[in-house]
Amino acid sequence: MQKKYRVKKEREFQKVFQEGASFANRKFVVYRLEPSGQKHFRVGISVGKKVGNAVERNQVKRHIRAVLQELKTELPPIDFIVIARPTTKALPHAEMRSNLIHVLKLAKIIS
Repeated sequence: MQKKYRVKKEREFQKVFQEGASFANRKFVVYRLEPSGQKHFRVGISVGKKVGNAVERNQVKRHIRAVLQELKTELPPIDFIVIARPTTKALPHAEMRSNLIHVLKLAKIIS
């Protein structure tokens, strides 16, 4: 995913956490912040150490990015953060995709 599609800076993450709304299911938590005049979505991905070692965390992040890449055309121009819960490392890609789509629908990011 290109840099322009990512929330990278700590202050940007904090702004989404503090001003945004959160939505969750058993596998993911999503924070969303309403549009700020940008032309495309921006996403931040957070996978904590409880998920596993660095290899496992990076695999989970790659799966999340792959799902978001598939959904790229459906995503509105908002900032949002996806936080993976510890149980996500055991999920196959198809199940991770369905759980991520479910939480994005709860957050009204996709319809």
